[in-house]
Amino acid sequence: MKFVPYAKSLAVALSLAVMAGCSSTGGTQDGSFDGSGAAGGAGMGGGTSGQGVSSGQVSGSQLGGEGSSQQQAGIPDVRTIYFGFDQDTIRPEFESVLNAHAQYLRRHPDAHVVLQGHADERGTREYNLGLGERRAQAVEQYLSVQGVSPSQIDVVSYGEERPAVEGHSKQSYAKNRRVVVAY
Repeated sequence: MKFVPYAKSLAVALSLAVMAGCSSTGGTQDGSFDGSGAAGGAGMGGGTSGQGVSSGQVSGSQLGGEGSSQQQAGIPDVRTIYFGFDQDTIRPEFESVLNAHAQYLRRHPDAHVVLQGHADERGTREYNLGLGERRAQAVEQYLSVQGVSPSQIDVVSYGEERPAVEGHSKQSYAKNRRVVVAY
């Protein structure tokens, strides 16, 4: 049958096109983090709530403060939620940040947000994609409980592919375990 060689070529071309479409191009991340404190323990096998980013302090002006045009529009300026090592639970110090985003989204039903889940480089690529997705889904669930319409939220995971900070230190790892709220 003469169709078989063409089918194989088409399958290979389609596979290459899909792989090219999934490749990461990097980019910048929007969000604030006060890196002046020492990051807590984040060793392998960890996972207590005391680990991670300094004491959960988030830098930047108060949410909804004056400044850029986005802030003047009422979008909260803190857009990064950090997580403990191998954790996908919302830490209490970030609840006020998420409450501000929920309030904005409820007041602006036409607004749309993408929750970008990230992980540090430890673990397999597949595991980190799953972890990034679970983190973003945890934020999505929190916002939904606060009354945000599910149609306003999209979830995407970048895993370890788009680090906020390059490096192999505990501080670098802590800054890369995050969800970015992108409007």
